[in-house]
Amino acid sequence: MFVKKRILFIAEEMSPYLELSEYAPIVHQLAVKANEAGMEVRVIMPRFGVINERRHRLHEVVRLSGINIIIDNDDYPLIIKVASLPNARLQVYFLDNEDFFKRKFVFHDEQGNFFEDNALRAVFFCKGALETVKKFGWPPDIIHLNGWMSSLIPLYLKTAYKKEPVFSPTKVIYTVTQDSFEGSLHPSFAKKAAISQQIKAKDLALYKEGTHLALNRGAMAYADALAIGASKLPKALAEELKKHQDKPILPFCSDEEQIKQYLQLYEELTVESVK
Repeated sequence: MFVKKRILFIAEEMSPYLELSEYAPIVHQLAVKANEAGMEVRVIMPRFGVINERRHRLHEVVRLSGINIIIDNDDYPLIIKVASLPNARLQVYFLDNEDFFKRKFVFHDEQGNFFEDNALRAVFFCKGALETVKKFGWPPDIIHLNGWMSSLIPLYLKTAYKKEPVFSPTKVIYTVTQDSFEGSLHPSFAKKAAISQQIKAKDLALYKEGTHLALNRGAMAYADALAIGASKLPKALAEELKKHQDKPILPFCSDEEQIKQYLQLYEELTVESVK
């Protein structure tokens, strides 16, 4: 019996909803092409306040909303909204929370200052995305991540969510993109990121500095495969990527042929997980 491969994109950006870099249209292309190739595809994104709900026809999924995401003993309500990707039969789910995503900015305020709570927003998004998948009851064969905001997910899947049946078949691809920021996340980042007793200080060591490079370093170490999400990466990221030649590394996806390479890797990784 043929079983469709399940591909979940957890994306910081995706056309037409939000375009922060040259990778946003590529996420869109990959999702559509995977869907056309007979895979079962879903997408999860943050519902940043700059995303126009009316234009993109977002509506709340009441049966999925109502989860409280606990971070460092504080509860944050998770609201889940959904839209259909234009001209494609696939669903895009948006994770929302009034405190984190109502503002009409992405990562910086109108003066260009990096939001102090970006660390908390990232932890909320990563944990919220995984809790949403549990609520779906939909075991993804592949989770393809992009953006530093998703960088904790490879760690969480190898620690806090390791024994969750819904993630037992899951392989993770992390895309290294140019979505950089200067400085580092709030000093409380490591404490907030430790969402479970299964996450030890040594597990978070690579992430601890909270810089853009550190978040990518951690994600690269815990992912099963990597992808290049920019036509030119900053030198430090490119050097970090070289340390992982033992893993599949996909090139920057700039044409149809490279999209085929991505779809082939989805197939290959899922075959490996069955063995």
